Amino acid sequence: MGEPITLRAADGHELGAYMAQPPGEPIAGLVVIQEIFGVNAHIRSVADGYAKDGFLTVAPAIFDRLERDVELGYDTADTQKGFSFIPRLEIEKAVLDIEGALDFARTTTGKKTGVIGYCLGGTLAWLAGTRLHPDAVVGYYGGRIGHYAAENPSAPVMLHFGKKDTHIPAEEVEKVHVAHPEVEIHWYDAGHAFNCDPRPSFNAEAARLARERSLEFLLRALSS
Repeated sequence: MGEPITLRAADGHELGAYMAQPPGEPIAGLVVIQEIFGVNAHIRSVADGYAKDGFLTVAPAIFDRLERDVELGYDTADTQKGFSFIPRLEIEKAVLDIEGALDFARTTTGKKTGVIGYCLGGTLAWLAGTRLHPDAVVGYYGGRIGHYAAENPSAPVMLHFGKKDTHIPAEEVEKVHVAHPEVEIHWYDAGHAFNCDPRPSFNAEAARLARERSLEFLLRALSS
């Protein structure tokens, strides 16, 4: 369904991305922000799924500033490589790359555009909401979101977390809740990465319910 494209960030950096077109006129744009595994088959399938729902989706390759065309699996070696990017990732530049995707989707559709992100992408989706101007934000299990709880989002936000997630202490999420009681936060009887179907942590019921809620939220925020 999708195709590779090239985006340009405000600082001139060119990065790759995956774009998926809806079957008809797009109802809105949606930027899909990757996990630590790059724009791999799973992230492309997420983008394809939301494209089928009517969104023009763009998944920017956030790691392109460090290594081009990162696409990892979930075995030990690939997981270690994915984690190795984190200390080298410059958050401010990652936000610039998301801005490039956001601008592209808005310009292409001429309509509202939201962001949705997973794990690393969940934290970056929050930062997109506080530092950029998307029209809606959805974040799944953003691991460092508590570090940025003091920042104020400029758009409606929905967040998803697993009660059994050993990577994200509940008190980190509570920081966001205390600072922003208006943010819609959902908890599931699941662990980290419960939405990622190729991984053992996948929880079909949690993934189904979270996506159902996310789609309803995005349609409400972006199609009006």
